[in-house]
Formats: sequence, structure tokens, C-alpha cells
Amino acid sequence: MAPPLSRRTGFSRRAQYGVFIGYVAAASGVVVGLILVLLSSFNPPAFAAFRSGVAEITTPVSSALAGLRRAATVPGGITDYFGGADKIRALRKQLADEHAIVLRARTINQENRRLRALLRVRDVGGVTITTARLVSSTAASTRRFATLNAGNRQGVEPGQPVRGPEGLIGRVLETGPNAARILLLSDAESIVPVRRTRDGLPAIVSGRGDGQLDVRAASAANAPFQAGDLFVTSGTGGLYPPDIPVARVLANSRDTAIARMLANPDSLDFATVQQPFLPPLPRPQPPAAK
Repeated sequence: MAPPLSRRTGFSRRAQYGVFIGYVAAASGVVVGLILVLLSSFNPPAFAAFRSGVAEITTPVSSALAGLRRAATVPGGITDYFGGADKIRALRKQLADEHAIVLRARTINQENRRLRALLRVRDVGGVTITTARLVSSTAASTRRFATLNAGNRQGVEPGQPVRGPEGLIGRVLETGPNAARILLLSDAESIVPVRRTRDGLPAIVSGRGDGQLDVRAASAANAPFQAGDLFVTSGTGGLYPPDIPVARVLANSRDTAIARMLANPDSLDFATVQQPFLPPLPRPQPPAAK
């Protein structure tokens, strides 16, 4: 027998119950909403208590859902961690490269200052013969010499003063075609007339053979020396031009003081050779025979 036309295919009692429950839930929600609206309007304290109770019930559920959400983002956090480590390594490499650039820039800047100081030496000093490189100096021997890579082909002659940007270095002792031997101030055979800058006290600076200098007053016995006293060449003797920095006293003393050279040959790259302050007088020639 064929089913009646009024019966819908696939329509079951379970579906009817579902629709009925939906209607009941919707009607219940409307009723509860109306009750809450009326409660909030006519009895706010009771509504506030109800709202607090609902919050107490729903807070644990919300916390659990938030934990599940954070757990779901853990793979992304791990990816960000390893990506951050790569970025840190890249930044460290960039910092190391920039540090090397800064060091090179500082080296170049220091070299430029030294070269500018040498140019000022050429401008304000005596007649400059040449500027050349100090290729070596003796630091362990009792004799103190240095080698300059310029000789008589460049106009260098024995007796010419040699100085650097910081002060006097010594004088030319021997020359070759392209090299010269410099007697340093710290050598025991070196003697330089000087004066004290603060009062003009004349003194003599002589080498000790150990890298330091002795300062002795030339005109007064038992003269006092103070730490920090600066001595410059006086021009006496005609070899060294005046006002070249020579030495600084290390400690208070009387009669004789220990000082250090202002120009350290071990740290100098270039030095300037100058004409003597007063060139030696020409030797008189014997009269020609008649």
C-alpha cells in the first residue's frame, strides 16, 4: 500500500522533539532575559549578586579555554623563539663587524692626528730636511740608538736634531746613503741644554741609559724640582732649536731629578730631521801661497 501524500519523507519523531526543545529553549531564554531586565531595573542589588554568582561559575571555564588557546599557540611560540635566536646571532655578527670598523676608524684617526702633528712640526719648527720612518730602536741595551730610513741622499747629515710630534728624540750620529743612526736622548752620551717652562730655569738633560733622563740645574746648586715640571730646549749651544718639548719631571727632588722623555721612540712611526739651530761656522781657510 502506498504511503499517504500528507506524510513527509524523512520526518521522524526525534526531529519533532528537537524542534520542540529549540522552541522551549528560545522561549526560556526570552523569559529569563525579561526577568533579568526587570530585576536590574527594580532590584539592582539582587541583579549585582546574581551577576557575581554567574561570574564565579564561568571564570574557571574561561580560564580553561584560555589555557587551551595558549597551548594552541605554543608551536608559533617555538618558531618565534628559534627565529629570535637567528636574529640575535645576526645582530651579534653585525655588531662584531661594526666593532672592527670602529677599531679601524680609530686607528686611522690616530694616524691622522700624528701626521697632522708632524705637519705642524714642519710649519713651526726650524728648517726641515726630511721626514722619514723610524725603523728600529734599541730598548734593552745600555746604549740607546734608533735607525732612520733616510740618509745623506735625502740631505741627512751628522749633528742634525731629530724630533717627533711630541718632542725631541735625539740627534743624527752617523749617516749612510739611505739610512741614519740616531743618538736618542736617553743614551748616556746625550746632553741637551733646556729650560723650565714655568720660570725659565736653565738646566741640563742627560740620558741615564735606562730609558729615562736626569735633569740638573745649570745655574743654581740644589735647585728644587717639582713633579710635572716641563722642560724644553733652550737653544743654547746652537744645535737644538729652542722651545722643543724634551722631558717632564716624575717626582719632587732637589739638585737632580728623574724625568721621562715626552717623545717615546718605541711608539713613533715617523720623525723629522731639521737643520741645526745655528749652523756651524765655516772653518777658516789657510791663506793661499804667493
